[in-house]
Amino acid sequence: MREDIEKRALEIGHYIVENGTTVRQTASVFRVSKSTVHKDVTERLPAIDHALADEVRRVLNVNKAERHIRGGMATKEKYLHEKEDGVAKY
Repeated sequence: MREDIEKRALEIGHYIVENGTTVRQTASVFRVSKSTVHKDVTERLPAIDHALADEVRRVLNVNKAERHIRGGMATKEKYLHEKEDGVAKY
């Protein structure tokens, strides 16, 4: 594996563990695609640093479990703002 890819995978892994970020948030910070972040932490990172990969997996599992809650909150906020503006957009 190329050294720059290994370095990126390690940086992404440490970033996710330290900040508890989602794949989407991490991709935005590192300016790569969600697919790249996912591949780095699920395929490349275990080959480089298995312990870090396990920590990242725990964070991502928590994020996945909470995903439906974040989606519901976003929808609630959307409709609250529409109600405040007096405009129904559905």
